[in-house]
Amino acid sequence: MSRNQMKVIASGGKNVFIYAALILMAVVMLIPFAWMISASLKLEKDVFSFPIVWLPPKPQWGNYLEIWKKVPLLTGFLNTAKLTLFTTVLQIITSSFAAYAFAKLEFKGRDTLFMLYVMTISIPWQVYMVPQYKLMTWLGMTDSHLGIILMHAFTAMGVFLMRQFFIGIPGELLEAARIDGLSEYGIWAKLMLPLSRPAVATLCITSFTFEWNDFMGPLIYLSSQKNKTIQLMLRMFNTQYSSNYAQIMAAATVALIPVLILFVFLQRYFVEGVASSGIKG
Repeated sequence: MSRNQMKVIASGGKNVFIYAALILMAVVMLIPFAWMISASLKLEKDVFSFPIVWLPPKPQWGNYLEIWKKVPLLTGFLNTAKLTLFTTVLQIITSSFAAYAFAKLEFKGRDTLFMLYVMTISIPWQVYMVPQYKLMTWLGMTDSHLGIILMHAFTAMGVFLMRQFFIGIPGELLEAARIDGLSEYGIWAKLMLPLSRPAVATLCITSFTFEWNDFMGPLIYLSSQKNKTIQLMLRMFNTQYSSNYAQIMAAATVALIPVLILFVFLQRYFVEGVASSGIKG
């Protein structure tokens, strides 16, 4: 056997090992989700039965009907959708605006200001949680959706992600657009954003997922039931009906659906955006 053939066999064996390890890791990570869906279709007495029955012989689809009667999940869905959509759109707008300035415009102290802004990522939320709450109380924005939307309208991570992508766009395109008479706002809207769909999709997924699953923020700021999000509704469901884990798992499964749908439609851009932003600049 020649040396080249041995290299090919060794390379093939290495790839097989890597793919097998990745598949194993994926299966391990999916097991909790599979158990959640399986438990949501069981009777309460069968949820913790051992050995685990992954496919219930008589699926209890009624669990998915009962959860809407026990807890006002629809109100939570509508409130969460409102907060998530407004916050995600604002984060995309503000992050892309700031990223364009940091990547393509020249002004004094640009790099220093960018570094200081990005450094805020390393500050834990618990450090400024109390001052932030006092500020929102002083402004009268507690127990309101507007307060949460304004607090989450800016993200340093989003600016960093978009800037890394914008840096890879040739400056000659911008100069040509300026010669054609486009303003900086026109360049941002008609040139930068269309060319940055992967980065925008990545930011959309990360922002949407964070806002949809956010628990601590709404828990601290929202007290009225009419304003509570789906995560707080799940908590209320858990405390009031903690004995029926089958219905709790059904509610959790329903709450997960919007995030999965978004990721399915944007996953191609998500992977491309992460890869591109990580190698440019």
